Amino acid sequence: MPKVGMEPIRRDALIRATITEIGRAGSLDVTVGQIAKQAGVSSALAHHYFGGKEQIFVAAMRHLLSDYGTVVRRELAKASGPRERLDAIVRASFDAHHFRGEVVSAWLNFYVQAQRVPAAGRLLRVYQKRLKSNLMHELRPLVGDRAGAVADALAALIDGLYIRAAFGGSKGGAGDVLAVLDDMLKART
Repeated sequence: MPKVGMEPIRRDALIRATITEIGRAGSLDVTVGQIAKQAGVSSALAHHYFGGKEQIFVAAMRHLLSDYGTVVRRELAKASGPRERLDAIVRASFDAHHFRGEVVSAWLNFYVQAQRVPAAGRLLRVYQKRLKSNLMHELRPLVGDRAGAVADALAALIDGLYIRAAFGGSKGGAGDVLAVLDDMLKART
């Protein structure tokens, strides 16, 4: 007899185990068996809940995107006015939580997976559109018609510096992006 109420707990354990195993392997070259073992459940149960490895990977990315959204909302709640809110979005993108080894591995592998798995590609597009929309909303009062172009540049800078920082190439992160943002806002004429 199945235990009532265990499905959400087991799904969460499988998602967290997926992130851990991707971090351990440094790639998507992990098996459902490894993930299930890390989660303390059977492979059959993992397949029952998710259907297959790609679906587990997509669920793990949904989880990471949800975590990212939580950090963004937390930072935005502390901010007032467009510039403070822009700074909050940038700071949220470089929160220490996003730099845990397994999280970095999952994000980097997500970009690769998005090229070949339609569901992962859709998630990546949602993340990119939401980031641009949030940036544009705060940029419009500051730069007017240039909001779209500045938002594109900031989003690319955020993603690029995240990748560099993840590999130890840049320690500035949010500070680097905010300095460039200052320059962009000064050049609004």
